[in-house]
Amino acid sequence: MQIKLQKLKQEILDKLAEIKQPDILRDLEVKYLGRKGEFTKILRCLKNLTIQEKKEIGQLANEIKKELQEKFEEVKNVIVKNVVKRENLDVTLPGEKILKGHLHPITIIQNELEDLFTSMGFMILDGPELESDYYNFEALNIPKYHPARDMQDTFYIDHKNKDNEYDLVMRTQVTSIQVRAVQKYGASIRCIMPGRVFRAENADVCHDHTFYQMDGFMIGKDISVANLIAVSKELLKGIFKREVEIRIRPGYFPFVEPGIEIDMRCTICNGKGCPSCKNSGWLEMLPGGLIHPKVLMAGGLDPKKYNGLAFDVGLTRLAMMKYGINDIRLFNSGDLRFLEQF
Repeated sequence: MQIKLQKLKQEILDKLAEIKQPDILRDLEVKYLGRKGEFTKILRCLKNLTIQEKKEIGQLANEIKKELQEKFEEVKNVIVKNVVKRENLDVTLPGEKILKGHLHPITIIQNELEDLFTSMGFMILDGPELESDYYNFEALNIPKYHPARDMQDTFYIDHKNKDNEYDLVMRTQVTSIQVRAVQKYGASIRCIMPGRVFRAENADVCHDHTFYQMDGFMIGKDISVANLIAVSKELLKGIFKREVEIRIRPGYFPFVEPGIEIDMRCTICNGKGCPSCKNSGWLEMLPGGLIHPKVLMAGGLDPKKYNGLAFDVGLTRLAMMKYGINDIRLFNSGDLRFLEQF
């Protein structure tokens, strides 16, 4: 064994004396000193030796390995110096400019909203993108027969429950986190839940199959629609840094009762009408309402004792309004010409 180690050592030293290129040096180091290298293969034979032989051979092997590692480092330094000298590099010259990355416009909007809502005492929560049918639909008062599912039944995963039903879906709304949060924290509670959602949409200038939402809710006592409108106004004012013209109209969502729609005047066309606002001059920004009693019960709360408000804002749509972007498909395009503007 000692003869094998000494012979391998001499073989490596002879090859090191001939090497002039860094890539060949790396290959040689892997071949002999790597995890599956020749040196390691010899050491694996130690298990067949006596205890005394293992002690002697192991000590010799460590000494040889340390010597070889030092020799490799020495040769590496020589090669680097020769390359620098050969290429006449001036190490005092400034290096190449390192380009900085850019925050995505949706990330910018999300960060601003998180700062705004944490200042108002809201927690920031996250949840799974691959969600159960129960939390995505059933717990939000959207049973299997409900017509609202026609717009949201979407990307199911090939997984069935004990009733032979598909029960895992890419979440269609971050509202699915709401019942999870209530079950964990109870009442009173204030939360926002930003995240990515998925819908079976035909992509056009104002629709995409993957986009970002932020839901928020408050649960306590004596909460009214007036609280919802006040929170919504603070949200829009915080993002646009000015008062924003809004309108309020009735709306229907299974998980709130009553429901309202808060629209803002389109900032792209200034209310004149364009494809982004479907030529109406207004854009739906904040649907919401008072949390439905069945949703409170799904979270384990007594609706006679507690009530709450819930709202939703499309982060993608909000970014379109703030930055005057007229095509939603640009956000997921990966086009640097678009992203480098932010």
